[in-house]
Amino acid sequence: MKPMLIAPLCLTALLGACAKMGADVDPILDGPPNAQFQSDLAACRSLARNQSQLDHETMAAAVIGAGIGGVLGEVDSEGNALGGAVAGALAGTAMGMSEAGDTRKAIVLNCLRGRGHAVVN
Repeated sequence: MKPMLIAPLCLTALLGACAKMGADVDPILDGPPNAQFQSDLAACRSLARNQSQLDHETMAAAVIGAGIGGVLGEVDSEGNALGGAVAGALAGTAMGMSEAGDTRKAIVLNCLRGRGHAVVN
């Protein structure tokens, strides 16, 4: 029963830690920024932050992680399938949220390019 209590706390901490991940990228420009750059950067970061972290891919990664963790937990000598499923779900969610952070970074960079800034990375 203990993993059932710990899992929501870990997931909440994970979501809080990753809330801005990717959106706070500091882009590298080819040349000096123009007068509009800071305003555009703020708007592009806001756009990226509005993208959900718990999208279908993240949820799928959590489910797959829970399945794998449950099987591995059952095979373990102690046979703790529930603990394995919880750990797997957390690992899958973390992986999915990392990918969401990469997507947010790409949104910021592409948004700036779309507004005419020479973004290298």
